[in-house]
Amino acid sequence: MAQKTGNQTTEQQDPKYIAQIKLILEAFGRDAGVHPPEWEKEGADYLYRIGTVLVRDEDLQRVVELFQGGTTGEGGIGGVSRLLLPDKVPPNAPEGPNPTQRFLALADQRLGRGVVTPEHLFYVTPSVSPCPATEPEEVAQGIPPDPVLPTPFLPAGAADGRGVKVVVLDVGWSEAPAAYWLNGVTGDPEDAFFPSGRIRPYAGHGTFIAGVLRAVARNVEVVVKSYFTSVGAMWEFDLAQALDEVLDLAPDIISLSAGTRTRFDLPALGLDVFVQTRLNRVNGLVLVAAAGNENSRDYFWPAAFPETVSVGALADNGRDRASFSNFGGWVDVYAPGENLVNAFLTGSYECTEPPNTGEVRDFTGMARWSGTSFSTPLVAALIAGRMSLTGESARQSADALLAFALTQPSPGVGPVLTTGDALASLGQ
Repeated sequence: MAQKTGNQTTEQQDPKYIAQIKLILEAFGRDAGVHPPEWEKEGADYLYRIGTVLVRDEDLQRVVELFQGGTTGEGGIGGVSRLLLPDKVPPNAPEGPNPTQRFLALADQRLGRGVVTPEHLFYVTPSVSPCPATEPEEVAQGIPPDPVLPTPFLPAGAADGRGVKVVVLDVGWSEAPAAYWLNGVTGDPEDAFFPSGRIRPYAGHGTFIAGVLRAVARNVEVVVKSYFTSVGAMWEFDLAQALDEVLDLAPDIISLSAGTRTRFDLPALGLDVFVQTRLNRVNGLVLVAAAGNENSRDYFWPAAFPETVSVGALADNGRDRASFSNFGGWVDVYAPGENLVNAFLTGSYECTEPPNTGEVRDFTGMARWSGTSFSTPLVAALIAGRMSLTGESARQSADALLAFALTQPSPGVGPVLTTGDALASLGQ
């Protein structure tokens, strides 16, 4: 999200945010709105779906009565409904920039904040809630992954993630023949290329994440699902349903490098219902979520839920917080997330963000990339690695690693985990 600095916003200081939001708006058309309307001058707080709101099922009837109409949409999960707003705003509704915002203001006034919320847009892309902090960069052919890949022949007792399953919700994945450490990764193929043959914006994100998981825990089972198929974004209600569907795969760990800011910084209602009624009822399951890349202490959901493991990014030097990483007491741990190198696509990519707009980069199966998107699977892999050594559940392993991270805080940053800490934590 745009962060206000004095009389300027991040967008005014860095025009890439305007380009990123416009790319989203172009993809979602009239369905997507930005708050506030003058976001190019004032900074964007959140993106939302025009004409719909989210309501807990228990509140639905009184909301429909207040709104004098509305119909429920299909899908989602039990406990929360997508309410399609009626055509006319009640005459007693407060003024607002558009009907959707007027309905929300009316609900705030009569029922209290948070009873009715927008349906927010969640991203794995660098948009108003960036999850890679940069566009992918070329690396020399033959350069190895960074973090350092374990040797192909792992010794007995290695923290290799054997017997542990991680499901990644992302854009899907693509086979990378040169990245032998991805052998055995499964999931949904991504639509990675334009008809012209150019790599689409944000394609390769899931492939890179799978590579980080396997670089740190060589034998972990990785399944990459394709849900964020429209420029790396999806609606809140649909994300809750996707998370619910993923539970059918019986994962030990869910890795989610996506999120958003919300109206009034309140918990995202659709995901709150998922966390409370689904995630918390599966023994030992852990959701590891990216803290976001806005250099802000404002809450970023779902990472800000106390039930998740929220991951910020360390700078390239391994000591400082990465300049882009979100921070604050709600971030559980920081891990390497700047200038990581791992599997990517093969082909040409045209940059869409200033100051590199129009620059063409040629990739041969590897890339350098930065963001809390990538510190997140690194921590998920450490959890998996410790599990394979101890027989702990993911929740037990995560709690132990977070306790260990508290013993090695980085001054001015917070608790830190790096590669190798799955083993190191056993000696605490």
